Amino acid sequence: MTYSDPFVKDILSRTRRIAVVGVSMNPVRPSYFVARYLSLRGYQVVPVNPGHAGQMLFGQTVQASLRDIDQDVDMVDIFRRSDAVPAIVDEALDCFPDLQTIWMQIGVTHAKAAAKAQARGVTVVQDRCPKIEYQRLFGELRMGGFATGVISSKL
Repeated sequence: MTYSDPFVKDILSRTRRIAVVGVSMNPVRPSYFVARYLSLRGYQVVPVNPGHAGQMLFGQTVQASLRDIDQDVDMVDIFRRSDAVPAIVDEALDCFPDLQTIWMQIGVTHAKAAAKAQARGVTVVQDRCPKIEYQRLFGELRMGGFATGVISSKL
C-alpha cells in the first residue's frame, strides 16, 4: 500500500484525539513508545487495553474497550494482529460517528475491514506507523541523519 505524503500529512495535521488499541504499559514495547511519542507531540492519546483498564498512562485512564471512551476520537490506531481488526473497526464505527481515520500499524492489514470503514467515509491507513510518518513528514528524522525524501527548503 502506498500513500502520498500530502495524504498522510493531512491526516496527522487534522487529528487531535487518538485511541490507541492494544497499547502496552511496558515502555520497551512499540505500542508504548508510539503512544508516548504522539502524546508528547500534542495529540490527546486515549489508551485502550482491557488488561490494564483503570490504570493511568500518559495522564489518561486506560480504557477496556473503545465503547468505554466517553468522547469522540478522530483516529483509532490499531496495535493488534490483523485477525482482530474487523471487530475493532466495527466497534469504532459504532462508537464514533465523527471518526476520521482508522490507522493500522506496521504489519497490520485487513482489506475487508478497510473497505467497510472507507464505505462509511473513514480514511484508512494500513501497514504504517504514525510516529514514523510524523517524524519523516515533519522534519524530525532529518535531525537523526536520515534522508526522508521530503524537501524542506526552497531556493
